[in-house]
Amino acid sequence: MAFSLESPMQFPSRDQVPPAASALEWHTNHLRLLDHRSLPEARVWVECRDADEVADAIVQGVVPGAAAGVVAAYGIALAARRIGQSADWLAALKPDLTLLAGSSPASAQLGWVLGVVIDRLQRLPSSGADVPELLAQLAMDLHLSDREAARSMGQLGLQVFKRHASQSQRLLAMPGNLAGGSLRGLLELARAAHGAGLMEHLHLCADQDAGALRLARWALEQDGVPVSAQVLAAAGQLMKGDNLHWVVVGAQRVAANGDVISDLGTYALAVLAMHHGLRFMVVAPSSAFDVGLEDADEIEPEDALLQRDGRLQLDVTPAELIDVLVTERGVVERPDAGRIAELLSPLRLH
Repeated sequence: MAFSLESPMQFPSRDQVPPAASALEWHTNHLRLLDHRSLPEARVWVECRDADEVADAIVQGVVPGAAAGVVAAYGIALAARRIGQSADWLAALKPDLTLLAGSSPASAQLGWVLGVVIDRLQRLPSSGADVPELLAQLAMDLHLSDREAARSMGQLGLQVFKRHASQSQRLLAMPGNLAGGSLRGLLELARAAHGAGLMEHLHLCADQDAGALRLARWALEQDGVPVSAQVLAAAGQLMKGDNLHWVVVGAQRVAANGDVISDLGTYALAVLAMHHGLRFMVVAPSSAFDVGLEDADEIEPEDALLQRDGRLQLDVTPAELIDVLVTERGVVERPDAGRIAELLSPLRLH
């Protein structure tokens, strides 16, 4: 990876540096990623020229967790450009696919994106296809789809707020667990709620991922959204004394029954929210749903999915603690296996 630094930081417009997973530039033979660890003090760009460097950027936290999905798609396009020609593209790209899949193993969205890439490779025309260009276009399509999904989640979340209250509300969110599409969904939801006069203030709290907190705060401040940063340990006191209405979190993975696997601290926030009578919202793209996982009880605490380097990184929030799941496909209140299946049904009208 190559680094370039622009400092002191001149805050660009929202169009110049889109939030979260869109803070990247595709340049045919390399990918430039805005290093979210540096915000807001400086704007640092990381250049990746192959799948190895993209995987390293994901592991090192240059991009937020499941934003890894879109970034990994560009990584495969870079790998294909490096290979140039192949009689068996799936076999040629298998090491890169495996490497990128391991860069964020808990992210269902990353697995979904790589599954889309594999499916496309399995359906290549018999001859004449410019596979590197085809994969680059696929990455760009997935990137655009991610943006549109975030906008949809923001608008659907706003509708939920409107159904439950007509006055301006105070929210608490944990951007450290709002990976990828979830983080973009939160940003769009906060902007929409503020624009509609339904959000008085947003508290952002974090424990493990201070970089995600800095990113979310910086992005929202550019649009004039009233936001403050808090330590995660202050969440209970804020719920007790600050007249909060909602707690909003994201998901690395959602089981078929609605159990949520996300950053450590999510479960504690859900329990605190129930104790204080607050509503608990999960914002997650449909690509985060793992219908092959019946419920989170199938995952043992020592499972590699929940740990990295021997340390617990994720926890499980049972569906019964969740008031509403917001996805780009629709909203599920009081989620359970039946409602999740209906949401994800291919026969569902959008």
